[in-house]
Amino acid sequence: MSVRFHLPGLSSHFRFNLVFAEMLKAYPQFFREGVEIASVYGTFPPALWNGGRTQQGICDKRFIKTVLSSLNSRGIPARFTFTNPMIEKKHLSDKFCNMILSMADNGLNECIVMSPILEDYIRNNFPKYKLTSSTCKRITDAEKLYEEVGKDYHIVVIDYDLNHEFDVLEGIPNKEKCELLVNACCNPQCEHRSHHYETLGLEQIAYANHVRKYPDTPFDADRFFREHPESSYEFECRCMNRTIFEAQKLKNHITPDEIWEKYVPMGFSQFKIEGRTLSVFNLLETYLYYMAKPEYKDELRLKILEVCAKNEVIEVLE
Repeated sequence: MSVRFHLPGLSSHFRFNLVFAEMLKAYPQFFREGVEIASVYGTFPPALWNGGRTQQGICDKRFIKTVLSSLNSRGIPARFTFTNPMIEKKHLSDKFCNMILSMADNGLNECIVMSPILEDYIRNNFPKYKLTSSTCKRITDAEKLYEEVGKDYHIVVIDYDLNHEFDVLEGIPNKEKCELLVNACCNPQCEHRSHHYETLGLEQIAYANHVRKYPDTPFDADRFFREHPESSYEFECRCMNRTIFEAQKLKNHITPDEIWEKYVPMGFSQFKIEGRTLSVFNLLETYLYYMAKPEYKDELRLKILEVCAKNEVIEVLE
C-alpha cells in the first residue's frame, strides 16, 4: 500500500524537506504504513507563472540545479506550481520560467497547471512533463469533476470543498489519479477564493517584472495595488497563515485516521499538504501529524530538529 504525500516548499523549504526525506529513509518504523514522498511542489522565485501563493525572492541557476539534483537523485519529482490564472500570451516567452522548464526537463519532474494558455504551451514545448490539474480551477460540480479526471492529466487535485462529499468521491472513475488536499486553510465555500487567486497572480506578475527592471529596489505590493486598483479585490484574507491546529477545526479538514481508514480503502492514494509560505515549525507539526505514528511523534520531532541544528538548516532555527 502506498500513501503518497505531495510536500510544499520547492525552494522555500528545500533544506527542511531534504532532512525529512532522509528521516523517512532512515527511520521507516517511525512512520505510518505506506508513507511515500510523491513530490515536492512550489516554485523558484521570481517565476512569473507561479500561482496560488505569491512568492518573492530570487533563485539563481546554481541553486535551481542544486534543488533539482538533490530531489531527483532521491527519486522525488519537483512539481512546479505554474497555476497563475492571469497568464497572457505575452507571458509565455518569460525567460526565467522557460529556463526552469529546460533545466528540469528529464521526464521525472512535473507541473501543476490552471491556465489553458500555459497548459497548451507546456504540452507543445515540453512534452515530457507530467501535468496536474490544479485545485485552483474550483471544480465543485460532480459531472465536471468526472470529466476533468477523464482528461489527459497525470493527477487531478480535487477541490477541497468536496473532501467529505463521499457520494461525489465514490463516483470518480479513476481515483488513483486524484489528489486530496488534506490540510486546507481556506474557509469552506469561500466566496473570495477565485478572486484571491487572480489577485495573487497579478501580484506575482508585478513582482517578477519589478525584479527584472529594479533588482536592487524592494517590491512594494501595497503601492502596486494602490496604483492599479483594477487589479485588487476588497477583501481581507486571514486564513493563509492558519496553523495545523486551527486547520483541524475546519469542516474540509481530512485527519490522518480518515486517510488510512476511509480514503485509502476507497482507492485514493495521493494526498497534498499545503504550506509553501508557512513557518517551518508549522510545517514540521503538520508533517508529524499526518505521517508519523502517534507514539513516535515526539521522538521524531527531536531527531529532525537535532539534524537541522547540526547541519545549520537556518529555516528551522529562525
